[in-house]
Amino acid sequence: MCGIVGYVGAMDGRDILIEGLKRLEYRGYDSSGIAMVGDSGTVEIVRSRGKIAVLEGRLRERPIAGSIGIAHTRWATHGKPSDENAHPHRSGPFVVVHNGIIENYAEIKSRLQLEGFGFSSETDTEVIVKLVEREWRSGKDHKQAIVDSLRQLRGSYAVVFLNEAAPDQLIAARKESPLILGLGENEYYLASDVPAILPYTRKIIYLEDGDVVSVSRSGYSIESFEGERLERVPRTIEWNPIMAEKAGYKHFMLKEIHEQSQAIIDTFRSAVDLNRGEIRLDDLNLDGKGVAGIRKICLIACGTSYHACMVGKYMIENMCRIPVEVDLGSEFRYRGPLLGQDTLLVVISQSGETADTRAALQEGLEKGAVCRAIVNVVGSSLVRMAGGVIYTHAGPEIGVASTKAFTAQLVALYLFGLYFAVASGRLDRQELSAYIQELIELPRKVSDILARSEELSGLARRFMNCRDFLYLGRGILYPIALEGALKLKEISYIHAEGYAAGEMKHGPIALIDEQMPVVVLMQKGPLFEKMLSNVQEVKARGGQVIALVEGKADERIGPPENRFLIPESSPWLAPVLFTVPLQLLAYQIAVLRGTDVDQPRNLAKSVTVE
Repeated sequence: MCGIVGYVGAMDGRDILIEGLKRLEYRGYDSSGIAMVGDSGTVEIVRSRGKIAVLEGRLRERPIAGSIGIAHTRWATHGKPSDENAHPHRSGPFVVVHNGIIENYAEIKSRLQLEGFGFSSETDTEVIVKLVEREWRSGKDHKQAIVDSLRQLRGSYAVVFLNEAAPDQLIAARKESPLILGLGENEYYLASDVPAILPYTRKIIYLEDGDVVSVSRSGYSIESFEGERLERVPRTIEWNPIMAEKAGYKHFMLKEIHEQSQAIIDTFRSAVDLNRGEIRLDDLNLDGKGVAGIRKICLIACGTSYHACMVGKYMIENMCRIPVEVDLGSEFRYRGPLLGQDTLLVVISQSGETADTRAALQEGLEKGAVCRAIVNVVGSSLVRMAGGVIYTHAGPEIGVASTKAFTAQLVALYLFGLYFAVASGRLDRQELSAYIQELIELPRKVSDILARSEELSGLARRFMNCRDFLYLGRGILYPIALEGALKLKEISYIHAEGYAAGEMKHGPIALIDEQMPVVVLMQKGPLFEKMLSNVQEVKARGGQVIALVEGKADERIGPPENRFLIPESSPWLAPVLFTVPLQLLAYQIAVLRGTDVDQPRNLAKSVTVE
């Protein structure tokens, strides 16, 4: 959603804050701003609509400096992108940056307006800082004024406050929106995500819901809203700053596409015991006894992760012979789901902070389901809520359009399916050994595809100006058709739709003409001939076929320049291999069209609000 950075220390913090914002720009880029306490003890604020480069230009015109400050990069929720709506917001001596959504802001704003408070923005954030000033003017100390104000809010927030009346201290709090505290040498950092502060410290505290942290040059303390002192154990982050850099690639997205072989290895390395031929998912906290009581599995996610869940349904039902339901996090709790102690609910999220997915997990917990998570970020909210986790180990993913996180999720679901099948007695050691061997060979096959990426460049040039694309897949590749279409429309702004190929005759065929490229995903096996029938139907209506074909070429499909060959693999790992060229094709078309690949319009990396 949005990005927060805070700094307290001995150095001039402006460059630290701006660099932190740049590392969080994937979270929001409609506007940005910075507030610092200068040598005079007064707070100076500079804000601007647009990307951080615009803010840097404003700071050259109006330099500010200080050793304590806060900064923010915004993805608009309440109020359009503008200078006035950019954070930080101020009221009296208080200045705040905020991520999240305040659901009762209109009610509070009306009350404050009746009391004489004026507002200069359309944001829900300004309500927070006005409310804090009101509580402070009633005679409370500044920390209590903040806490009592936060008690009145409904919704989600991560907030960091500066106070001109206490200019050596930052106060921060969180509820259902991520916030971390970084520990340095006589300096401290606050941020909404790890990459912002990795150049300065790898010692991190993940703040919990209801934590209130006070930070000054002399140290920090964490308390509950009731004033109880809390101890949070610091974690050492193994990522290094270079992992969040482009490393010579033109875009983060391209770098992350090329990191997929390693992300796959890192995801299965700790889970596969090659000596014993076993799958070990120790953090999942689900043994054979627990598996025996499960009668249904629910997979829940949003966006690209939802497509991973759809693939997971095919995998798990086949491997484990157990019913699997797939739901969007944004819809799940509103349909009155039937859950109980015999339901295993698994939520999937790259960030571990997706608001709708988190709410679905909370629904599962309240209804007594066994709840687990597949997540990329250690210590994130979903990890702390769930009873166990499978980590995807994809590392930081900076590009907004998910690539390596998605394929790592597919691998994690494959591992989960194997683990569950063995624990439930559905898979013997010999069969498991064959499945593991297929997994071990997967990174090499992904690398082979990446080495042939230039084969897609001709297709990208020929079809870059098309207005519409259709993607068709059958069986386990149907969700990959959806994902391929999503990638294209996310970053190139071309309208694209994914369909189950058998549904083509039930509507989409009416759209096919010589201007419509149709991407077909053709897997070896019983569905190949059916896909071939779809190809003939498209060609008969003048449509242009782009075929991804597993194994050897088939002349019936079309000319060689319209085909891309996929290495043969296990049916359950084929989705990974079909995904990679679809990512590359979308990327190459977007680059040719000149769009902002890493930061597509209107999108943010981690959607931490409903």
